[in-house]
Amino acid sequence: MLFALDSSPRGDWTVLSVTGELELATAPRLRQAVVGLVGEGHVDIVLDLSGVDFVDSIGLGVIVSVLKRVRGRDGRLVVAVPVPRVRALFELTRLDEIVAVHDTVDQAVGATDDPVRHG
Repeated sequence: MLFALDSSPRGDWTVLSVTGELELATAPRLRQAVVGLVGEGHVDIVLDLSGVDFVDSIGLGVIVSVLKRVRGRDGRLVVAVPVPRVRALFELTRLDEIVAVHDTVDQAVGATDDPVRHG
């Protein structure tokens, strides 16, 4: 199973790109990556899920824990979710009401004024 994480700076933001399935076996790697980033002082994070085609409940739970971790350090989390099936999960679970969901990383980075805005 292909799963990869890649982080890169983008202005004041750190973009954490996820590729593959975000589920029971892979979600802990996302959590560890965010713990490392936040520990290094990167607290404004764009979670790029454009390379993700499946997210299970464990994956969603990790996203919520990521949100809590960043907000606990006065940071921000925004998510780029262009895949309709994955985006529908955010809407179905109402996660889109507590974390800003955007179509692209560019939109997510540009939406710095209101953390729960949709684009």
